[in-house]
Amino acid sequence: MTLWPDTFTDHLAPGTARAATRVLAAAGLTVTVPTAGPVCCALTYVSTGRLTRARRVLRRTLETLGDVEGPVLVLEPSCAAALRTDLPALLPDDPRAHRLAAAVRTFAETLEQYAPHWTPPRLDRPVAGQTHCHQHAVLGDAADRRLRDRAGLTGELSGGCCGLAGNFGFEPGHHAVSVACAEEQLLPSLRSAGPDAAVLADGYSCRTQIAQLSGHRARHLAELLAEALAPDEGPDPM
Repeated sequence: MTLWPDTFTDHLAPGTARAATRVLAAAGLTVTVPTAGPVCCALTYVSTGRLTRARRVLRRTLETLGDVEGPVLVLEPSCAAALRTDLPALLPDDPRAHRLAAAVRTFAETLEQYAPHWTPPRLDRPVAGQTHCHQHAVLGDAADRRLRDRAGLTGELSGGCCGLAGNFGFEPGHHAVSVACAEEQLLPSLRSAGPDAAVLADGYSCRTQIAQLSGHRARHLAELLAEALAPDEGPDPM
């Protein structure tokens, strides 16, 4: 299967990819990454209305990626949502776009579909944090809930939006709105969480907002599971 090197993970949070690869290895799965050149879901251009540019970036990505064999694991929920929905909508006449969109899987979906008999490590602790708004709206989190349950992670993640929303919260004049969004659900849920709660957020923007506004270190579900593996399980590929 292919591990999608989204910009957030590739440049800002490579530890997430290493953790996911280690968990997948423990589950008997191996991944490869595209090597012919950079790939991009074009989310930045879609979210800022530059659709002509987005189509150009997506066509270049399809050329670089070539034929997709097997699932494409996308760790960043916003990128997975863009590839699954925006890609075929922007390039409706390109069969490669539809094949890639159909191949996209989240981390939890990958484990559930391709390693259904794997038993995740037990963490047995409550969780707090954020379900990415793109995942909530586009992808759904049913597989994530089932994986958390199997790992003994209890409790609900907050809905709504963290307020950072890609680059929105960083732009001049947006800070107050960004914080207000976080205060709607996310920050209250973190304040009410117990000291033993694992702070969980699969989205890079969500983790960044949590760190800056609450001081908590949020982690991707892959990171939580990787930390609980035995030392001889899923050796670090790096």
